[in-house]
Amino acid sequence: MTQGDPAPARRRSVPAALAVPVAVVLLAVGVVAGVALAGRGAKVISAAEPTARAPLSGFLRARGGPNLIDQWGRVVILHGVNAVYKHPPYELYADPGAAWDFSAADAARIAGLGFDVVRLGIVWQGIEPGTLGPNDPSICTPGPVHDPHQWNAAVAQAYLDKVARTVATLARYHVYTLLDMHEDVYSSAFGGEGAPLWAVCTDELPIGHLPGRWSNTYADPALEAAVRHFWTNDVSGDLQGEYLRAWQAVATRFADNPWVVGYDPINEPFTRAVTVTDPFNGPTTDSDPEVAQELECLYTGLAHPGRSESDGSILTCPPQDPRIGLIPTIQRIDPNHAVFFEPDIFTSRGRPNDVGPMDYPDLVFNFHAYCGYRSPVTGDPTDLAACAAQERRTMHLRTLERPDITSSAQPAGPALFMSEFGATSSEPLVAQIAADADFDRVGWVYWAWKYYDDPTGSSNEALVLSSGALSPTATALVRTYPMAVAGTPTSYSFDPSTAEFHLDYVANPLATAPTLVYVPVAQHYPGGYCAKAVGGSVVSKRDATDLLVRNDAGTSEVSVSVVRGRC
Repeated sequence: MTQGDPAPARRRSVPAALAVPVAVVLLAVGVVAGVALAGRGAKVISAAEPTARAPLSGFLRARGGPNLIDQWGRVVILHGVNAVYKHPPYELYADPGAAWDFSAADAARIAGLGFDVVRLGIVWQGIEPGTLGPNDPSICTPGPVHDPHQWNAAVAQAYLDKVARTVATLARYHVYTLLDMHEDVYSSAFGGEGAPLWAVCTDELPIGHLPGRWSNTYADPALEAAVRHFWTNDVSGDLQGEYLRAWQAVATRFADNPWVVGYDPINEPFTRAVTVTDPFNGPTTDSDPEVAQELECLYTGLAHPGRSESDGSILTCPPQDPRIGLIPTIQRIDPNHAVFFEPDIFTSRGRPNDVGPMDYPDLVFNFHAYCGYRSPVTGDPTDLAACAAQERRTMHLRTLERPDITSSAQPAGPALFMSEFGATSSEPLVAQIAADADFDRVGWVYWAWKYYDDPTGSSNEALVLSSGALSPTATALVRTYPMAVAGTPTSYSFDPSTAEFHLDYVANPLATAPTLVYVPVAQHYPGGYCAKAVGGSVVSKRDATDLLVRNDAGTSEVSVSVVRGRC
């Protein structure tokens, strides 16, 4: 997460329609101090069990087009939270009393709030800590790559054993896991997390982090050197090859796990920056355009490089990059899970994507949305309207760009997903972004579940406060939404102030399970609710948290509504 970083601009114009600020909806809703677990039990449903029960289960696929699809042919919408521990041991697992404890109570509460996914942080340094320190000559000397001998299979497996325990804990409550290889400012050497110390090569520039907010370190020359060596893979320690080795271990471990929704290969990739003029915010920083090309080369490899997003030309990759890139490496080991690839960090504030088409199946175009009008300490907006407008622009631009990165493997383009937004206690901002995500029919993961003494975050980012109460943002995040649709959704919306929900979709006669709408009864419908369907029939019990709607035979369109009170 880097929601407080400098807002980079692009040398490319943003569509004029996206430059117009959107209105901010200030929803008159109360503060939620706590939300009880309601409606979703802990019984596990086997992924192979041919059941039409409400809880989701089984592998989800990205077959092309904007949506994820489940084993029954339904479009799946994921809502969830990020859970990332950025200090040693660089993972969350059940360990009572420890700062990194993630218990069954956490999983139960996540499910009880209606979330169906957790983006769970894993860290390269935790998987492959090695024994050497920064700038070791055996690693950092320029030249042909070789095995740096930092890999310890027993250490990696012990780390992944604990990750697997957390995945299993979430699965017991029907919550998927998106495994996220997290990094901020490259490494703990710079006050962040990510690369192990042995993979830090700074050309002997002094290592540390700049004064002030952690994100200032993005301008540090030593960090620039370390990141440059990673992207060009020009030192003998084969930094990219070892990164791929870590991912091979992850993919091997989770290839057959139906409760893993997919893999996020690298969080918020970045490189050096230059000063330019931002058309929205004035002087700021912009990414070097090489970052997207170097990132795409890491994703694809030398054997089958991707194409430039700007002109469609085949990319020229650094000569020492791995022949088989990160995405095909993962997919050769694990053909069951989607790869949620991210563009560079500079897209998170509405700048265009520069990662071009990559000819692989099961890809998800995975983006973050933050704004520049926020307190560098709390993360709360300093200009609510401008902040909401900027994040809305980011989201809408990603929806426009998605069809432009088609390939023969995904002729309808990759699926679309927002794996970070939020990091604030501002309920009006979160309500607006959640409403915008509904409008664009985009699934999301909120940053973050808990604060976990985040070294690269903001003080008000947590949904669960240190007291155990929920942030005011829970009012907007705990919402009625379609978890799985037996067709293609054309629109859906929810108003937390009135609890009115509407869903319209084109029915899919090949879908073999009913539409599932999550209804937070305890939070928004204490007196019950009235559900109606046109073109379908409500088949769940009255006031069920998991509302089921079965399409009527021969129907082409279905509408579902939920309001407070009895029918």
